[in-house]
Amino acid sequence: METIIKIIVELDAYLSGHPVFVATLLGTGLFFTIYLGFPQIRFFKKAVRIVMGKHDKDGTEGDASHFQALATALSGTVGTGNIAGVALAIHLGGPAALFWMMVTALIGMATKFVEVTLSHKYRVKLPDGTMAGGPMFYMRERLNIKLSNGKVIKTGQWIAMLFAVCTLVGAFGTGCLPQVNSISSAMFNTFGISQMVVGGILALILALVILGGIKRIVKVTEKLVPIMGIAYFVGALVVVIYHYDNIIPGIISIFSEIWTGPSAVGGFVGASAAFALSRGVNRGLFSNEAGQGSAPIAHAAARCEEPAAEGLVALLEPFIDTVIICMLTGTMIIASGVWHEKYENKFQQADMLVLNSISETPDEIRGAMADASKYFDGMLMVKNGQIADSAVMVIHAHSVAEEMKVMSVGMPYDGVIKVSEGVPTLKTEKGDEIEVYGKSLLHSAPLTIKAFSSSWFGDFGQYIVALSLMLFAFSTTIAWSYYGDRASVFIWGPKSVVPFRMVYVIIFFIGSFTDTAIVWSVASIGIVLMSMPNLIGLLILHREMKQEMKKFMSSEEYKK
Repeated sequence: METIIKIIVELDAYLSGHPVFVATLLGTGLFFTIYLGFPQIRFFKKAVRIVMGKHDKDGTEGDASHFQALATALSGTVGTGNIAGVALAIHLGGPAALFWMMVTALIGMATKFVEVTLSHKYRVKLPDGTMAGGPMFYMRERLNIKLSNGKVIKTGQWIAMLFAVCTLVGAFGTGCLPQVNSISSAMFNTFGISQMVVGGILALILALVILGGIKRIVKVTEKLVPIMGIAYFVGALVVVIYHYDNIIPGIISIFSEIWTGPSAVGGFVGASAAFALSRGVNRGLFSNEAGQGSAPIAHAAARCEEPAAEGLVALLEPFIDTVIICMLTGTMIIASGVWHEKYENKFQQADMLVLNSISETPDEIRGAMADASKYFDGMLMVKNGQIADSAVMVIHAHSVAEEMKVMSVGMPYDGVIKVSEGVPTLKTEKGDEIEVYGKSLLHSAPLTIKAFSSSWFGDFGQYIVALSLMLFAFSTTIAWSYYGDRASVFIWGPKSVVPFRMVYVIIFFIGSFTDTAIVWSVASIGIVLMSMPNLIGLLILHREMKQEMKKFMSSEEYKK
């Protein structure tokens, strides 16, 4: 298990922070922003009018209205990324990471416009009367290679199949596992309800919703998304107002260390500018999914004649999801100051790193965390619940752990902990679990809970976050079940839908008691695997995209 954890974490760090991925993601959005003449600004007002139903026509093919399609896509994006993902970005990269989340969202509005427009254009009608669409359909039709002798090499089919397979990975890694894990963790920490019980109840509800198909899904999401969004927005705004004296310093900190990297403060050991950028971009994409290719699958169900019109509807998603909700969450966390304070918590194995003893200067700690030669390897002696070896330093959640207690079967532990290349094995020789408690930084949902609890809400803040997280994450799970079943249709045909949904519900249940850190790493890997073929395909079809935009601008529908 330790080997698997190490491989997943290292693969996540390599892929999600790789300069090629970051450059492709930001470069694609920036290219279309300039190439299409800043559509996120020019067409913002028109997009709002379309969502409000000003351009609806009776008899148009589709399974959902513009608003229902937007709500379904938003339910897939407004999720743990807005609560736990923002907290994780700030935890890893400091306030500067929030800046890069905003940049990713603003240029991602153009990317979302393009991917939805092209995907909607090539959607298909299935034998059961429902619509199916997404990047795999435009890839299959438009990414083939035509030779000079007229022969066509059907590379598009293979690229489309790769994307569809990656969508299945994303359905489990982005839409399923991290969502239920965040819900069950929050419910356990807040109400003491077993994670397995929470997972079982929600799995049953999920099955009842998704077995009804897209029509039941859009009916649920169009009611759920506005309610949960407004409720969370008001709650977070109250926290920001409570810390009104830290609002301006907090905002300054977001922008002041963009190029130098966030400095060490409190328990936070600092970060490089490159690391803050990669974490902000990765968490920004996880939140709004611009360029990932997921939202076009939902928008393909919309009743709309002009593909570019539905693309404009999608343009609003990164703005609502990241610019409004994530920015508010980030400002709340930074203004409250909880992001650099250490709190008592139970340590997770995947967040722990044991180093050979070094001085506690932030620069040396950061260097040791990135240098495998500094990792401790061997046996740690534990006496009466205390680590007896003073020649080691335990890192948890990217901070030096303090006041540690080691427990097993409810008693202070006496024995050894095996450590392999810095990663501890939290099992006794008899197979009993070893539990480590202490003070360290927090990340993900627990950090957001601390921010809420630091205001007038007090202890009641944890209930607000827990319930908001449950609604946000569960709606995301519903939307991603639809993305996954459209991918399964593309790969195996309509008969695969029911088996896929059954497997999805089972994996959802298992995810409720899976290690949080590993779940986030799986989600990050899924993002990269989906995004790269989609982004490359969009760039190849840039001329066709401009033609679609011009066609819509000259139509009667646009002039309304």
